[in-house]
Order: sequence, then structure tokens, then C-alpha cells
Amino acid sequence: MSFLSRVMVLKSKAHFSAGGRGRPAEQTARFEGTRKRKAAQAKNRVGLLIAGFAVFYCVIGGRLTQYGIAQPETTSSILPADRLLASRPDIVDRNGEVLATDIRTVSLFAEPHKIVDTDEVIEKLATVLPDLDSKSIYAKLKTDSRFQWLRRQLTPKQQSQILALGIPGIGFRPEKRRFYPGGSTAAHIVGYVNIDNRGVAGMERYIDTQGLADLASVGMTSDQPLEPVKLSIDLRVQAIVHEVVVESLKKYRSIAGGAVVLDVHTGEVLGMASAPDFDPNDPATGGEEGWFNRMTNGTFEMGSTFKSFTIAMGLDSGKMGLQSTFDARFPIRIGGFTIKDFHGKGRILSVPEIFQYSSNIGTAKIADMVGMEGHKEFLTRLGLLTRMKTELPEVATPSQPREWKKINSVTISFGHGVSTTPLQTAVAGISLVNGGKYLPPTFLPRTREEADAMATQVMKPSSSKDMRFLFDWNGTNGSGKNARVAGFDVGGKTGTADKVVNGRYAHDKNFNAFLAAFPMDNPQYVVLSFSDEPKTDKGNGAALAAMSAAPMVKEIISRAAPILGVKPKFGNDGSALLVSY
Repeated sequence: MSFLSRVMVLKSKAHFSAGGRGRPAEQTARFEGTRKRKAAQAKNRVGLLIAGFAVFYCVIGGRLTQYGIAQPETTSSILPADRLLASRPDIVDRNGEVLATDIRTVSLFAEPHKIVDTDEVIEKLATVLPDLDSKSIYAKLKTDSRFQWLRRQLTPKQQSQILALGIPGIGFRPEKRRFYPGGSTAAHIVGYVNIDNRGVAGMERYIDTQGLADLASVGMTSDQPLEPVKLSIDLRVQAIVHEVVVESLKKYRSIAGGAVVLDVHTGEVLGMASAPDFDPNDPATGGEEGWFNRMTNGTFEMGSTFKSFTIAMGLDSGKMGLQSTFDARFPIRIGGFTIKDFHGKGRILSVPEIFQYSSNIGTAKIADMVGMEGHKEFLTRLGLLTRMKTELPEVATPSQPREWKKINSVTISFGHGVSTTPLQTAVAGISLVNGGKYLPPTFLPRTREEADAMATQVMKPSSSKDMRFLFDWNGTNGSGKNARVAGFDVGGKTGTADKVVNGRYAHDKNFNAFLAAFPMDNPQYVVLSFSDEPKTDKGNGAALAAMSAAPMVKEIISRAAPILGVKPKFGNDGSALLVSY
């Protein structure tokens, strides 16, 4: 047997000998079992994975279905549409005429993360909005935020033009914008709102302070229409007052003017205007001069109109009557000052003559007769030394001397030394003619019964009766003649006050006012007008109140009295009729 054959035989024997001992078979079985077990585990894991994905996609599908049928819910910091469309109540006059209302509009926004070419977006928007601030818009579009306002309150035409540009990442959100149909007619009464439809001034701000702003802050406002807020003003009267005041600036070349019409029995404001003014639809164009409401927020020395209150004080004190007389022959020297009359008569004057000739000397002596404490107390009763309470937020506090001395009482008696608001002066004038009752002014409707319940008796009815006589007397015989309107029996008191410039009285700058009431046989309304620094062809300050403020009152009453339902009377007893042939 060859060597190779022997080797093969030995190898064959060795193989069978090893298998016969069982070791290769056990290893093989063990290997086969492990392989089957791992295969089963793999199948189970794949099954679990498939089941997991199936459950995951079922949950997603279910949530998508839920979101599809559920109401929209906003979770971002941007206000939802119903908040942006939250309504403000309409503001209407006493007859229901709309003074302020909401209109629907849209605002332009961008989603910076969706903007591809910032420069292209700005260039396209500039074709529709040429006044766009490119630098500001560029900075907004380059931020990492997901929302940026670009322009608020667009016109429908602008929206249509921007839509036509097809700019990705640009959108519109619905909003509401405040609209004032009358423009500047009642600007200082109605006020205006800011870009977010929140009240900034006037009755708009008052409405917010009554709870609307609090509701908005907690998200309880909606787009449902609200009950209109009715004001006391009559839009027809308001338009007349506004027109007369605005025209007075041109007619008398004054720097400012104002007027108000008040109901003497309720304290309601029927019309009030201050000029310069502004358009609440675009308040930014008015500037600070236009925003300033001089009727309630400006304080002025009211000049000789204050003599009405000084004489009323003397009559109410019981220390004098209409027949009393005072020596006005000589000037009064006190505290280094000389008190004299502008057009002195150089004789003893009766109380009606003191009122008619506007005697500083006579008025000062009446104040001295009553005394400083009595003088201060009476003016306080009339509301002339404290901040006036009314709905308008813009109300100034009067100024007065820190310590009243005799010289202060003397000068205050004829309208120098105390500064009050024109509306405050008119309100005090109500007490002089309505039987002596003080009524706080209101820009909201107030019935006669409500007014009687809150009225305060500040002077005797007999004193008020005497003041009605003096108003009528001055309207017929004195400086009030330029305010007389045939048939309406207008009476009142003028006031021409030198203005304080750099701490000194400037004789070439006047603040002219006229306090009037009508009809004097049974007063229904008080009217006050003023003209600040009027000028005539004779030079600056040459215009007196009788030539500027009084004619303003005449124009207002002649046009507004018939609207207010005041019937004219002609003849000595008022029974004469006008007959047209």
C-alpha cells in the first residue's frame, strides 16, 4: 500500500472515531437552536416595529382628523382675528347722529423665514407704498422672528395692488379702524384712538376707562356690535360752534379761539370747540397745537368776566343791593400797585353802572367789603378754584395765589391773579342765571330730574335774579350790545385781559372773552366765547372783547337758538309777530 493510500485510511478512521464520541453532533444541534431562536426574535422585533409605526400613524391621522373638525385655536403671540376685530361702541350725538364708528380694514404683515429675496420684496412693496421706510422694513425682514407688521390699516386699493405683486411670505390680517364722519367738527370732545384702536383722548379715552380697556386686556372683547355711547352734544349746534370758532382765527387774526354752549338746567354741553384743532382720522397732522383743548385743558386769566362773580358775591352776602353805590372817583393804591378804571367816569357809581362800565375800582371795593376769606370761599363754591369734574380726561387745575393777601383779592375781583379754564368759567356762569344752583358739566345726556338731584345751591335765588337783570342791562346798554340777537334777549359780560408774558402784563396782547346767557327773561342756555390775542388794522391788541368775543356769541346764538327750540320774542311784551309780505 502506498504512502498516500495509508494516509487517507488513517484520516477516515479518525473522522468516524470523533463523531462516534458525540461532540460534533451536539455542537451542530446547539448551533441550529441558536440560529432558529435569533430568527424568531428578529421576526418578533420586526412585528413590534411594524405595529408601533401603525399605531403612530393612526394617532397622527386621528389628530389630523380632530384638528380638521375642531374650531381654530391660536397659540402664537399674535392676536387672533376676533381680537383684532374687537368692536368699540359707536359714539353718537343726542339725536343719534354718528360721531365715531368702526370700519373693517386689513394690515400687511411678513413672515421673515419665508422671504427669499429681501431687496426684491422691498422694491415691489415700494411701488404700492412709496413712503415705505426701506431701512426699517429691511431690518424687520432680516430678523429670525416668524411675524412682523409692515403697514397697518391699508386701503382696499393698496391691498389689491399688493396681492397682484404675488410676493411670497407676505400676508394680510383683518382689523378694525376708527372712522370719524365729522372730521374735526367735534375733535376735542370725541377724541381719537391709536393704531390698536385704544382710546387716547376725549370721550374715546373715557370709554376705555369705564371698563372697555380692562375687558380688552383679558381678552373678553369680541367683534359683536356694542351699544352706542350717546353724548349730550347736538351735532347741528356743534357744527355751528366749530365753524364760528375756526372762522374767528381768520377774522381776528388770533392765535386761538374757543366757545361752548351749555344747558343752564342740566349742565349738558350742547356744543364746544377749540381751535387750532385736528382731524381725528389723521391726528398726527394736527400737531401739539391742534391736540391742545383750550376749553378744558387751558387756563387763562378771564379778565372782567370775573366781575360777574364778584358782584354776585356782594349781592349774595347781603351787604349790598342793586341800589348800592360805590365811590369810583379816585384810583386805589395798594401794595405798590395802582388800581384804576380803563374808561373811568370819575364819579360815584351804582352797582349796575359798575357792571356796565366795568369799573375795576368799584369791583375792588365790593371784594374788600366782603373780605378775603369770604371772597375765596364764594369762588370755591362756584367751582372756580378747584379742578372741574367731568367726563373728559383733559381737564386742567386752576391756578391761584399760594397765600391770599388783600392785593390778591383786589386783583382777582376783576379777573387777574386766578387762571381758570373757559369751560369752568361758563359752568360758574350757569349758577348766576339758573337760580343759584351749581351743576357739574357733562358730555353725556342728563335729565332735568337727574340734574336737580345733584344740584348744589351756591347762592340765593334772589341774587341770581339780580344777576339776570345785570346781564340783561349790560346786553342792552353796555359792552354786550354787540352780542344782541333780535328776538332772543341776549345778555352777558365782556372780559378783556392783558396776557402775562415773561412775568409781566403785556398791554399789546389780550385774552378776550364774553360770558352770555339767553333769553334773559327765562335763561335756557349759557354761551361763552374767547379770542386769544386778536388783532385789528389798528395794531396788535387793539381788538377788545366787545369787538371780537361778543360777535362770536352773536353768530352762534343767531344760528343755534332756533335749532335749540328757543322761540324769538318781539315787541315790549314779546307778543309782536313777524309778518312777511
